[in-house]
Amino acid sequence: MDIDYIPARSESALPAASPLPEVARVTLADLGAALCAGVADFRAAPRFGLFFSAVYVVGGFLMVWLGAGTVVWVLATSLGFPLLAPFAAAGLYEVSRRLERGMSLDWAGVLGVVWAERNRQLPWAGAIIVIYFLFWTFLAHMIFALFMGLSTLTNISSSWEALLSREGMAMIAVQFGVGGVLAFVLYALTVVSLPLLLDKEVDFVSAMLLSLAVVMRNGPVMLAWALLIAAATLVALVPWFLGLIVVLPVLGHATWHLYRRALREA
Repeated sequence: MDIDYIPARSESALPAASPLPEVARVTLADLGAALCAGVADFRAAPRFGLFFSAVYVVGGFLMVWLGAGTVVWVLATSLGFPLLAPFAAAGLYEVSRRLERGMSLDWAGVLGVVWAERNRQLPWAGAIIVIYFLFWTFLAHMIFALFMGLSTLTNISSSWEALLSREGMAMIAVQFGVGGVLAFVLYALTVVSLPLLLDKEVDFVSAMLLSLAVVMRNGPVMLAWALLIAAATLVALVPWFLGLIVVLPVLGHATWHLYRRALREA
């Protein structure tokens, strides 16, 4: 039955909790189908994709500006930038949800649902992501200090010698290694939990545990999806974040369709 989704507005009319869905098996063919569906959704409603992706582009420029003026801090914040993407993609999930169910697509409806999420579980998941990002930023500073030592007194933004030293190269390798592991853990917790929180009445802890279960049950396939996201995002970041205008809407829509394939109705 296709009806518009209207979240609860008050504690006196809290919706009943949704039954938890079951974890399904996904294949590489499912990844391809989800990606194709993501492209189709972007083409069907490009104005929404361009609007939400603009948030990422502006955010990318802000992160460079806040990067303390050094290559190292820009590197650290750029590695953390994709960690924030799933939470802001709620609008893209909503567009895909409406297209899937044949519902109307209008700015008031889409933005209204996204705005209403502030009273549901999605902000709690967003808080976890923000804390995670802040932890990574702190850890990146620590790794830099441990490897570079007195080189912290060097103006690295104007000299690459310190970064090209043995300590500098080791530091960069560890930054990428640790950042990659932390990014994958957060990916495992959010890859299907965020669209699930938008779609169902479940708590954020259960949603994240289900997302982790999806990744654990479909390890190789979900790893492939993570690598695809990382590679596409990295390429999109190169031309001053402008590639995100297309890449992120497609990935956001595709994530919705992957969520629909990875979790079955109970």
